[in-house]
Amino acid sequence: MTKVDPQYPVFVLALCIFSKKDYAQQISPAVQELKFEFFGHDMVVLHETDIRKARRPFTLLLNAQVRLRFMAALSSIIASAPFTVISTVIRKERLCQRYVLPDNPYNLALKFCLERAHRFLAGLGQDECVTHIVFERRGKKEDAELELEFRRVCDGGNYGGKQFPFRIVMADKQVNSVGLQLADMVARPIGLHILRPGQSNRAYDTLEAKMYRSVTGSVEGYGLKCFP
Repeated sequence: MTKVDPQYPVFVLALCIFSKKDYAQQISPAVQELKFEFFGHDMVVLHETDIRKARRPFTLLLNAQVRLRFMAALSSIIASAPFTVISTVIRKERLCQRYVLPDNPYNLALKFCLERAHRFLAGLGQDECVTHIVFERRGKKEDAELELEFRRVCDGGNYGGKQFPFRIVMADKQVNSVGLQLADMVARPIGLHILRPGQSNRAYDTLEAKMYRSVTGSVEGYGLKCFP
């Protein structure tokens, strides 16, 4: 909040919810095959910023033809992968304008996402089952603050005051989690859709089909929450 990027003045938190069976048998193998095809090994960690800027180890994407094939293959994996997206977009400038002492955007987005994840699982009859939620580590101080807020929300600090049977798992970016890598691909297209809704955004169009919806088919307030 101390330095808001005028080109991207939003914070996006995205959850990708997977069936463990689909994750183990379909999604993880597909991502591994992609890595073997383009890099010869599966130790590469897919990171949206590095891919977009063709930074190491993605310098092969400086070749336009290779980039086209890689992006088509990655898009195909995301489009065919069975998972549900729940996301929150915090508009930083509006947050500062509305509140004298605005809350941490991550904390706000976390609460909104966890509330919707619990509601989604309730619709599947899974709301009383233990669900593990994996977060990417960002630093010792930030991780401690995140875990504290996570536990506060799950212990009843949420809309409705319910207990959420969620378990937090902190993972380093280099741990090579397929789920974290896919979630990293999801956030920016959602943010761009909010900032420039009239602009063509094929990545968002793919993700919108995966978003949690109301019984009437609405994404807004369910798979996509914007605040303020």
